Amino acid sequence: MKIMERTVQVKDLLTKSNLPASDYVINPYVGCPHGCKYCYACFMKRFTNHSEEWGQFIDIKQCSRAISKKRLQGKTVFLSSVTDCYNPFEEKYECTRKILEQLTAIDCELSIATKSKLIRRDVDLLKKCKKLKVSMSVNTLDEQFRKDMDNASTISERLKALEELHENGIYTILFMSPIFPEITDFRAIIEASKDYVEEYWFENLNLRGSYKPRILEYVKTHYPQYKQLYHEIYTEGNMAYWQSLSRAIKAYCSKHSVKYINYFYHEKLVAEKQNKKAASIIAE
Repeated sequence: MKIMERTVQVKDLLTKSNLPASDYVINPYVGCPHGCKYCYACFMKRFTNHSEEWGQFIDIKQCSRAISKKRLQGKTVFLSSVTDCYNPFEEKYECTRKILEQLTAIDCELSIATKSKLIRRDVDLLKKCKKLKVSMSVNTLDEQFRKDMDNASTISERLKALEELHENGIYTILFMSPIFPEITDFRAIIEASKDYVEEYWFENLNLRGSYKPRILEYVKTHYPQYKQLYHEIYTEGNMAYWQSLSRAIKAYCSKHSVKYINYFYHEKLVAEKQNKKAASIIAE
C-alpha cells in the first residue's frame, strides 16, 4: 500500500496538552502509517484536508525553531499524542531522533509512546534523558488479531524492544490499550512481560465516529460470541463490564505487587485537569 507523503513547515513543535499527565505534546508527524483500525486520531483529517484514508498519508514536520528550553524546564512532555513518533518514516527522516537530541539537554519529564521496534535505534539518546518513561502499546498476544488491527511491529518485536530498554536502565511501561472486552487477556500479557516492565497502564476501548461500526462488524464476524456484550457496552452504554474489569485488575495487581494506572475513565481525568487549571487561573 502506497503512503502519500509530504513535508510541511511548522512554526513550533510544541503544543499545549489537554492530556491528564502532560503539559506539552510533540507530534513530529501528521498521520500514521500504522493505520490502527480503532485509532481515535483519525479525527485529525478534519484539520488536514487529506482525501486519503487514515493510515495512508504522512506529513513530515520541518521546524527551524529550536525547542524552547525555558518553556519545558520542569514540565512534562509527551511524544506523541496523534501519531506514532517511531512510525516507519522515522527511519528515513529521523524527526524524532532530532527532537531527542534537543530534549536530552532539557530538565523535563519525558514520556514516549510507541508500537514500534524502531525505538531500539535511539537507545543511546534515551539513556541520556534525565527523566524518561517509555510506554509500548500491547493489547494482545494473538498475532493474527494484531494483524487485523494495525500495521505496526509484531507483538514479539514490541516485547523485545521493552526488554532491551529495560536492560539499558530505561523505565518501561506496557500500555495495555485499547483493551477489547473479553478479547484482551490482561493477566496473560502481564505474565509474558513482567520480567522487564516496571509499570502497566490500562485503557479501555472507546468507540466513536467512523470506526465504531467497523469494529463492531469485526467483532460480529470474528468473535460472534461477544456480539451481545459489545452491543450492551457500545450501543446501550452499559458500564458494568468496565467496572467489573477495573476491580479484577486492581485485585490482580495488588496480589502480585504490580504497579499500574487505570485510565478507563480518561474523560473524567481530562475534566479534572481542566478544572484544576481553571481554579489556578482564578486563584492568580
